[in-house]
Amino acid sequence: MSFSIGDKVRLKDVVSYLKTADPMPMLRPPDLISPGEQGEVVALHPADTLAVRFRRGSFLLSTSVLEMHPDG
Repeated sequence: MSFSIGDKVRLKDVVSYLKTADPMPMLRPPDLISPGEQGEVVALHPADTLAVRFRRGSFLLSTSVLEMHPDG
């Protein structure tokens, strides 16, 4: 599945940690995003990684833990 900037996505499963999409990335606890929470793709990165903006911040996530949101 290919993703584009602006796509609405949601988290499929709980991840073990979150990595911020800041210029100086930091590891954050996984409970900042709930499974099923909707976010928006804001950047495409190499190795099937996306920067996704959620209500509590922007995070770098693998495409394997994301799915397209049915409304997006």
